Amino acid sequence: MASMRLTTFTDYTLRTLIYLARQQARLSTVAEIAEAHGISQHHLTKVVYRLGQTGVIRTVRGRNGGIMLARPAREIRVGHVVRDSEPDFYIADCFDAEHATCRYAGHCRVEDVLGKATDAFLATLDKVTLADLARA
Repeated sequence: MASMRLTTFTDYTLRTLIYLARQQARLSTVAEIAEAHGISQHHLTKVVYRLGQTGVIRTVRGRNGGIMLARPAREIRVGHVVRDSEPDFYIADCFDAEHATCRYAGHCRVEDVLGKATDAFLATLDKVTLADLARA
């Protein structure tokens, strides 16, 4: 089975949100999430910063601070999260009109077909909530 690969940034985004969804509104820290998943705290800090910017998580500063979901997991759509973490969601070179190197870009059906496939992929993710992913 072929797979569509998301960036590491999106992978870490989803892992972070699933972790937070399983914490029952308890504040968590970047360090504990990084340790739980065996990933770089530095990279995870960038993910958390972006999630805070998009309003998916709430950050609490200070000595006893941390992060938590800004709203219930059942209200967070995975498709929305993926779109926010993949700002240039190009499945093929031809989707990036400014940097396309394919000589057929804009002159073949690949862009149309892959565009429909990408739309179907994201439409499937739009049906899934964070609560669905976080079920143990």
